[in-house]
Amino acid sequence: MTPTASVRSLAVLTVLVAALTGGCGAAPDDSPTEQIQDQLVGTWLREYQDEATVVRRILVLEPGGSFLEKSTVTNGETVVAGHEGEGVWLFDGTNLKRHYRRMDGRAPSAPIVPFATFAVRFSSHNEFVGVDNVHKIEVRYRRVADGTVP
Repeated sequence: MTPTASVRSLAVLTVLVAALTGGCGAAPDDSPTEQIQDQLVGTWLREYQDEATVVRRILVLEPGGSFLEKSTVTNGETVVAGHEGEGVWLFDGTNLKRHYRRMDGRAPSAPIVPFATFAVRFSSHNEFVGVDNVHKIEVRYRRVADGTVP
């Protein structure tokens, strides 16, 4: 091999190694996971009815990974229950995962499971469907204005 060929081979090898290792490390800020996580940040309403009982849940997902959830249960015009939870959340590329650190002002304890996990699918920028594959339920959230109360 001539000295010029050796230098050329070394240069090609160096470029190849740089290209292969350049993709290693943290995901860029514009990765699909980061984009969906950014889209999840905000205030969301989940509302459902079972006969005369109406449940409204407000879920606030903060950009730093904390969340606050407030809910009311009404029967007709009467509020029969209210609950509040807070904790941390993350999006793993498929699932919105929440870990409750406080529920109604107290740390959760058995038999309450302080986790909620939903596979997320956006039907529009302002609405997503979450599927709880453990309990076999589907929930729908829609974006609402900050400060909305249940």
